Amino acid sequence: MAVSLAVLSPPFLSFTKCSSRFSHCAAAATALFRTLSCTPLKPSPLPRPLHSMATTADNSSPLQNPLHFPTSAIKIPSGGAIKPVDSGSNGLDHPSLVVVSFYRFADFPDHASLRKPLKELCEELRVSGGIILAPEGINGSICGAQESVEKVLSFIQSDKRLKGLRMVESPVTPEDEAIHHGHTSSSPVGAGEDAPFRWDHVRVKLKKEIVTFGDPSVMPTKMVGKYVKPRDWNALISDPETMVIDVRNMYEIRIGKFKRAVDPCTNAFREFPTWIDEQFEMKTSEESGTASTEDGNQVQSENGKQKSLPRVAMYCTGGIRCEKASSFLLSKGFKEVYHLEGGILKYLEEVPKGESLWEGECFVFDKRVSVEHGLVPGTHKLCYGCKQPISDEDMKSPEWEYGVSCPYCFSSKSEEEKERARARQRQFETWGVIGGPDKGRRNPNPVKFGGEDDSKSRRFSNSI
Repeated sequence: MAVSLAVLSPPFLSFTKCSSRFSHCAAAATALFRTLSCTPLKPSPLPRPLHSMATTADNSSPLQNPLHFPTSAIKIPSGGAIKPVDSGSNGLDHPSLVVVSFYRFADFPDHASLRKPLKELCEELRVSGGIILAPEGINGSICGAQESVEKVLSFIQSDKRLKGLRMVESPVTPEDEAIHHGHTSSSPVGAGEDAPFRWDHVRVKLKKEIVTFGDPSVMPTKMVGKYVKPRDWNALISDPETMVIDVRNMYEIRIGKFKRAVDPCTNAFREFPTWIDEQFEMKTSEESGTASTEDGNQVQSENGKQKSLPRVAMYCTGGIRCEKASSFLLSKGFKEVYHLEGGILKYLEEVPKGESLWEGECFVFDKRVSVEHGLVPGTHKLCYGCKQPISDEDMKSPEWEYGVSCPYCFSSKSEEEKERARARQRQFETWGVIGGPDKGRRNPNPVKFGGEDDSKSRRFSNSI
């Protein structure tokens, strides 16, 4: 028996049949808004991704948007009953999620041609996150159902130049799954464009570098240090002859690092080359003619004397920054350059806590903020004023104001900046999305009114 279209049609759509031009009818618009804003008398029979991100204090969703739900996710059996897709192992109306961080350096001059098909595939499979494409390769972190993420990664690696991605997979908490699927949101980041867990948002950007270093002559595809497996890392960094360097930024190192690691005190990765030059008193190749002697283990310092270079072991979050930094050090004359394969994340995944030389938590660039051993979410939160990690102790400070400031950025922000941040926070608390109800999302499947594509006249905002 055929299923009546009325079953799938939102109740307000019948109202539009009486209007040839919806956009010209103020009364119709008012009725539509009231209809969408009312809490339904009965729970929606459709899967939970139907609901918008806006929520009330009790996690209910007063703003319903039928257009936000992709009808392709509904299976209609021959008997006529409507059934949602398999709920997966988490018992909810959607499959369990995974987060995969990946990168690969490659000679990729035609990188721009991959942007459109990759973005379209992610949107079709409801895979969110951020991906960077550049002439030197690809770098990204995506979130979605296991099968969907695997399809995206397979598509990327169908290009032989990108085959062999370096990947780290992390679990997703139920709270983050809710944010990903748009059921709830507990922070401006969860509702904003920087959230990697929003199911309907993926960013695929074109840049000059997949990780900003500022020196195009550094090419890991031609020269790179020696990879060290997590299981062999402890022995290397425990050797007093090894100089352990944390390639990350100060705010990342502040919440966790390896024992004996040196902090370069950088605010951005592009500052790392300057720190190396200053730390080892190096001259540039133009000034000294050559960076190293014949044995390759010494350089000419600024005072004209030969300076021995140490054995160096570097690490970063996922491996990409220290891979590029290792190429830079080799170009400077260093001969013994090692870096942790898979970065801190792989180490925390594979090395038991009882054997670990890691101290603290590892900052990650997504909603989790930080992770601990086993890649379980850490205890740190994010200051939405400066995007730095903060602890429970930091939030006891009088300089802490949710969504506005923390002890690390309070003194650097003007009162005008703080007031703008308060306004953004009020928008989020009111609408569930920064910028108001019409901000941030487009209708992927515009409804036709009277045979006319509504995308050419007036779209319904997915926020209402």
